[in-house]
Amino acid sequence: MFGRKSPAPQVVEPESPVKEVGKGRPTPSRKEAEAARKARLKQPRTRKEINAANRAQRAEQGSKMREAMKTGDERYLPLRDRGPVKRFTRDWIDARFTFAEIVLPVLILALVVPYVSIELAMYSQLFTLVVMATVIVNLVVMRYLLRKELKRRFPDADLKGTTYYAIMRAIQIRPLRLPKPQVKIGAQLPDTYR
Repeated sequence: MFGRKSPAPQVVEPESPVKEVGKGRPTPSRKEAEAARKARLKQPRTRKEINAANRAQRAEQGSKMREAMKTGDERYLPLRDRGPVKRFTRDWIDARFTFAEIVLPVLILALVVPYVSIELAMYSQLFTLVVMATVIVNLVVMRYLLRKELKRRFPDADLKGTTYYAIMRAIQIRPLRLPKPQVKIGAQLPDTYR
């Protein structure tokens, strides 16, 4: 009774797989944690903040596009003006003087002349008709020459819409063209366009 007790038999439990302690990634430094917190705070939360952020983004894109219209930077041009075919078409039109450029000033002059002198009104109408006929012939010839040159330079390209694009550009007064002309009248165009 007062003697030693024999030790109780020990039950050996099978070893359980070792649990990985921790979060599985290193703890971020204070600098990283503060940067992440500041980034979360900068994100817009309310509808008003989201609209302001969208407005700022649109304004930035608009300024980039306006700058591209001046410099001819392909990255920010509108889709209608992108690509080597459109760039060649713009340069081809800008390197030539066409009668289509003078249509707008002539039409304005034809509207003003009848108010100045009735005798000159008939002549101004005749002059306007002659200019319009010359412009139409000039545009038809320009289209033929442009399509021929486009097929030579870009045999595999889709030329859909290039005629309309070229005519609209040719009709505009040169200083008002967008994207701004990158070549001078009479300039020799390079052999390759990318």
